[in-house]
Amino acid sequence: MTVTRRTLLGTLALALSGLPVSVRAEDLWPSHMVRLISPYGPGGSNDISLRLLAEEFGRSLHQQFIVENKPGAGTRIANDLVAHAPGDGYTILYVAAPYATAEALFGKLTYDRKDLRPVAMAVIAPLFLIISADAPFKTLPDLIAYGKSKPDGLTFASPGAGSQPHLAGELLFRDAGVKGLNIPFRGDAASYTELLAGRVDATLTALPTALPYIQSGKFAVLGVASSERSPLYPQAPTLREQGFPNVIAAGWFGFMAPAATPQPIVDKLQTEVSRVLADPAVKDKLTAQGLEVRTGTAAEFGQFIDSETQRWTGLIREAGLKGE
Repeated sequence: MTVTRRTLLGTLALALSGLPVSVRAEDLWPSHMVRLISPYGPGGSNDISLRLLAEEFGRSLHQQFIVENKPGAGTRIANDLVAHAPGDGYTILYVAAPYATAEALFGKLTYDRKDLRPVAMAVIAPLFLIISADAPFKTLPDLIAYGKSKPDGLTFASPGAGSQPHLAGELLFRDAGVKGLNIPFRGDAASYTELLAGRVDATLTALPTALPYIQSGKFAVLGVASSERSPLYPQAPTLREQGFPNVIAAGWFGFMAPAATPQPIVDKLQTEVSRVLADPAVKDKLTAQGLEVRTGTAAEFGQFIDSETQRWTGLIREAGLKGE
């Protein structure tokens, strides 16, 4: 263990208090800067929400939490970095939904699921089914009927093969019994341009970037792929309400650490995540980014990841999908 001034001061304080001087590194965590690894570039909801949380962690834990963006390879670059980092609590992953589908899409990875351990879930980004207001269909049944009337079926825009919007679209195609073609774009702006031009039929997207188009009357919302209506846009019915109970999907972010990270550090970080996310001011800021707070124990987050992995692996194999 590297001996820092903070560690020495902590040990001295314990000695003066009459308590045992043998102090484990995890008992003093964090004693120096903590790296929070984002699997995406700056500016998106993953990055913005992580920077907000990092600021709150630093304020309450009296240590610097810095965000490092490691985008690329469908989040696998960031996943690999943290999976092979020391298990000392000073390199933490802000994991995203593609973590659960990476192996099914890409085959053998450079890291193993056992190399990382869940710490805490943080937020989800509900996916809304969006169409152009000028489209020849106005409801979900109309959209499905339109797809069935075309030899090639429906066209859906997504931010990439294997992304949550893509997988949710494939799930809708399957359950609706309609042909579908996923057309990947780099970012929402390009997909929205194609949607407005009528060159794609629909997309599933997070709300913030689409909201200006909805408010201006250029886009219409047909539903949300959630188990319950989203407080972000409660007027949108769920796809479950409209006869598609299996079409539930969302982007999600949470915290994972190298597998060797001591339990006391995992417990402390999990407690801190829950505390910060319970703050109404933090919730309001996350809501403005189109995110809903989701908290729970490390075990519950692990169960969620396992469930997501199993569910999407089945669909990926059934549809014969491959990662880019």
